[in-house]
Amino acid sequence: MLPQEIEQKSMEIIASEAGGHSFSAGQWAVVSRMIHTSADFEYMQSIRFHPLAVESGVEAIKSGRTIVTDTNMVLAGLRKKDLAGMGCRAVCYMDDPDAARLAREKGTTRAEAAVDMALDDMQGGIYVVGNAPTALLRLILLIREGKARPGLVVGLPVGFVNAAESKAELAGLDIPFITNLGRKGGSNVAAAVVNSLVIMAGSK
Repeated sequence: MLPQEIEQKSMEIIASEAGGHSFSAGQWAVVSRMIHTSADFEYMQSIRFHPLAVESGVEAIKSGRTIVTDTNMVLAGLRKKDLAGMGCRAVCYMDDPDAARLAREKGTTRAEAAVDMALDDMQGGIYVVGNAPTALLRLILLIREGKARPGLVVGLPVGFVNAAESKAELAGLDIPFITNLGRKGGSNVAAAVVNSLVIMAGSK
């Protein structure tokens, strides 16, 4: 089977095994790609969408806004050719020397420093967290202070320390977000969420 045929067959299996659900078409496009990436149907129960999340994400991409990621693993998983075709760029500041310097000076993590460095880039764009809860917590603080205004936050950090807590905090904000409850997540799933939005943006 060709790659496209394998993906189509996978999506057919996912739809069949998922059964009935209450997701909108756009939300299901996101959830089904998360399942496709992880083979984990539990995302159907744990996913949380702000009502404007899908619409805001698609609009940000169609408008050529910047996508900022918390790790290079998320960045590597994005459909960058498709993004470039819509005038979008994707960036990650984790390996920037200035992030390391700022982290040392402020006594924070590089993930937190990278969030601060991305303030201008993220305005109206998409900030994607697939690994670092500290990045998501820093972003939430900056949003509450009115310093950060992303069009959409994809918050899917994975782990045992502050991963679930940071996502619960995000789900309480009145801004467009896509997140899930609990410890599960990861860079591959976060990239899958963005790629689902890219596909929708390219089809509209």
